[in-house]
Amino acid sequence: MQYAYPCVLTPEEGSGFSVSFPDLPEALTCGVDRADALAMAEDALAAALGAYVHCGEDIPVPSSFADGQEFIAVPSIVAAKLVLYSAMRGQGITKATLARRLGLSEGAVRKLLNPDHRSHISQVEKALRVVGRGLVIADRAA
Repeated sequence: MQYAYPCVLTPEEGSGFSVSFPDLPEALTCGVDRADALAMAEDALAAALGAYVHCGEDIPVPSSFADGQEFIAVPSIVAAKLVLYSAMRGQGITKATLARRLGLSEGAVRKLLNPDHRSHISQVEKALRVVGRGLVIADRAA
């Protein structure tokens, strides 16, 4: 799955733009101008998806893009952690089980899954291989 979601920028009278995500009603933010709003949208998206991980819920599937919507993707390390989290949920793999398979502590695996924690991409990729997954990085025009 691609962790890129459509968002709507709404001009606010005299105060920049508000940002909302149709698939994630809890992801709301704003910016003083269009560029600032888009930068804030990436942070709001990552935070909202991280909340699903922290609450142990399924990650919502992004809807199709419609005219007038913007394309917002999470940072690559966050996307990798979301793939790992979703794969573990789908396969019923616990943090303790993954820790044993990787030869790590359960606390280390918790950090690998935490979108807010700085992790090295190679560690997440190793964990992804253990659960039979991998990453593909795609280029898109800005």
